[in-house]
Amino acid sequence: MGRMDADIWAQRADAAERAVISRHLRRLWALPGTDLGVAGWPATRPERLFFTWNYWWQAHLLDCVVDAATREPNQHRLTRVARLARSHRMRNATGWTNNYYDDMAWLTLALERALRTHGGAEARSGLKALEQALMSGWQPEIGAVPWRKGTDFFNTPANAPAAIALARLGHHDRAGQIADFLDEKLRDEKSGLILDGIHLPSGKIENPTFTYCQGTVLGLETELAVHTGDAKHAERVRKLLTAVTEHMTDRNIVTGGGGGDGGLFNGILIRYLALVAIMLPGQDAADQAARTAAAAIVRTSAESAWEHRLQVEDAPLFSADWTEAARLPTGTAGAGKFTSGGSVTASSIPERDLSVQLSGWMLMEAAHVVTAAGL
Repeated sequence: MGRMDADIWAQRADAAERAVISRHLRRLWALPGTDLGVAGWPATRPERLFFTWNYWWQAHLLDCVVDAATREPNQHRLTRVARLARSHRMRNATGWTNNYYDDMAWLTLALERALRTHGGAEARSGLKALEQALMSGWQPEIGAVPWRKGTDFFNTPANAPAAIALARLGHHDRAGQIADFLDEKLRDEKSGLILDGIHLPSGKIENPTFTYCQGTVLGLETELAVHTGDAKHAERVRKLLTAVTEHMTDRNIVTGGGGGDGGLFNGILIRYLALVAIMLPGQDAADQAARTAAAAIVRTSAESAWEHRLQVEDAPLFSADWTEAARLPTGTAGAGKFTSGGSVTASSIPERDLSVQLSGWMLMEAAHVVTAAGL
């Protein structure tokens, strides 16, 4: 891939950023120096006023803003990073933390990247509080953190991102213990994919195999392969990548998709496939093939998503399913609602959901990352 390819994806990532910023970013309660992402477009009045709170969606919005600021830093982007971090703390009633370890893990990842690449007092303060929460939430008799405080459910969406964050913060032993837990307890022997979670001590398994579970485990094992040099981590990456290719892609395009919380799932998989492509160590044929395969899924998925977008007021609107044409949301009917379990349902037309558009933005940024690396 040449410089021209990277330039094209940079332009497309710029367009995705512009779309999300123009349609979804608003001041928190009209306060100066604040920004948060409105959950839907067009938005309901409660969404515009931030009556509802999508903690983990906002964490991924911050991650995408860090992507753009990393790709091409400018003052507007750096200011936006700081504003989003500040606004997150203000809107969250308990400061930086809450009772859900998956939520806190996602924000830890975004703040760590923000601090590492751009600095800032807000990111430093938040990261300290969240690191302490993740470390204290780990249960040594199990080797993992629960989904939320007080539950018997130990799931991949909490543990894999928490372990990536801990690895990046230097806690490699703890991250390795969580990786071993996931491999031993939640790898499906038949498909090779990672299952959703397990109730302990009952041992009851929750069987869904979500794309973001695969992505975060790929990212965790890649981080550990880099930091520990233990060959088992690269081997796990190669095996899981093979399973993802077989069961979750069609001709190298990530399949499926939806709105609500699920709108983020495929974008998260893509983020960590890009990380595999540029970070997985090793020079033998198997490692090189894994990096090439991961990059190919990113690029091909991005081409398909771009081809199936709508252009609305000179900015892209991405489809919830990257193999199908995007649909224009013409109203707020079916706006995503919180369920009793705390998840957010899809809007009637899922392209309305911020989560879906964040996945499209992640995909454009990931395509730039791999093409800029010559992959």
